[in-house]
Amino acid sequence: MTTQPAQANAARTTPTASPTTSLLTDMYELTMLQGALHSGTAERRSVFELFGRTLPASRRFGVVAGTGRLLDAIKRFTFTAQQIDFLHAQKVVDDDTLDFLRDFRFTGTIRGYAEGECYFSGSPLLTVEGTFAQACILETLALSIYNYDCAVASAASRMTIAAHGRPCADFGARRAHERAAVSAARAAVVGGFTATSNLEAGLRYGIPTVGTSAHSFTLLHDTEEEAFAAQVAALGPGTTILVDTYDIAQGIERAVRAARAVGGELGAVRLDSGDLVAEAFKARAQLDALGATSTRITVTNDLDEYAIAALGAAPVDSYGVGTKLVTGSGRPTAALVYKLVERADDDGVMQEVAKFSQGGKATVGGRKWAGRVVDASGRAAEELIVSARESTEALAALGAAGARPLQVDLVVDGVIQEEHRGPEGLAAAAERHRVSRAELPYEAWRLSEGEPAVPTRHLDLDGRQVLRG
Repeated sequence: MTTQPAQANAARTTPTASPTTSLLTDMYELTMLQGALHSGTAERRSVFELFGRTLPASRRFGVVAGTGRLLDAIKRFTFTAQQIDFLHAQKVVDDDTLDFLRDFRFTGTIRGYAEGECYFSGSPLLTVEGTFAQACILETLALSIYNYDCAVASAASRMTIAAHGRPCADFGARRAHERAAVSAARAAVVGGFTATSNLEAGLRYGIPTVGTSAHSFTLLHDTEEEAFAAQVAALGPGTTILVDTYDIAQGIERAVRAARAVGGELGAVRLDSGDLVAEAFKARAQLDALGATSTRITVTNDLDEYAIAALGAAPVDSYGVGTKLVTGSGRPTAALVYKLVERADDDGVMQEVAKFSQGGKATVGGRKWAGRVVDASGRAAEELIVSARESTEALAALGAAGARPLQVDLVVDGVIQEEHRGPEGLAAAAERHRVSRAELPYEAWRLSEGEPAVPTRHLDLDGRQVLRG
């Protein structure tokens, strides 16, 4: 591996935050581009696929997330004059390559699983078609978005399964990079979360925002009574009051009294420490004894899907999840890869290509088309992946097997399909995941480790060879 040292004559201007996404990449994407330009292969038609060889351990299904973010990033994948100057000063690539990059815009086509769909081993989440030059340099960007967002959405889905319909809110902003926190909030909504504490995510994606106060607000005031009175005065009696700064039982009594002092019923109490199961039962009994039967209980404190499941029998109304959500609950990456599966030869004829590496890193060549087979009971029974050059024969094979096609157009000849972006795209993805997850067999809902909930079958139409994945 080669590295490029800083150059003494590099531009001395202070770098500014880039409005583009083109340098959110590994250097070798651009050095490969330079090599392809020199060998005359940069313009060969190529097909890349983004997929996971296997699901991460303890995941019985994955959740597609990041689609809208990737489309936003592709829209901004251009090279500014400052970036070109940087690449020139650092001698990353030569002048011919810089000339190619100056006017770069992706003009290829991308198809993929619709955001929110469940996926399994070998599922072609993205199929990127264009020249090698165009498709190659999207690799790092696509992987960084999908590996993180799919991991967070998959964790969020497991947490909302464990919550059994009780709402979950993202409280992870302080446990992640400030920009990753915004992405995590979006991915969490795909996985079933209903709100976030992150205001930037609320602005950008239309996610409902929630939040009231921390322990510091209580400690700021001379007494707990004064703190609760101040919060109710500012936010109304429907606010959520954190009651475990000192004594929980005393805190609950004071919180209820503060709300009633202004003629209302307290919205909720939040528990953030101790034995949450026991404290929730005690809090519910106390609230009911005080006549605050409509006051809800929300819990926080380093929750994951297992802790949420353990609270299933407790009288908890909602959950706030932070660290374990934004870190994928122990699986911070979805372990996805981006591989070339077809490319044109010197005569322009498309040829299948594949890796034959040992150690489980071999790939299946050829463009893939995906569908989900549903059994007579309406449950997903099989993920069918068809290797075929033409869409007509692939779709015919999926139809003959009774499989529902899973891939949709995301970018067509450089034109981004706008319905997948913005708040509307996110809302559609969240609903799609709800439906897709409900279609899975019961095994998918288990939190224990096990095989993927749905097996994957590869069908090669050329050789009629059936490969199990």
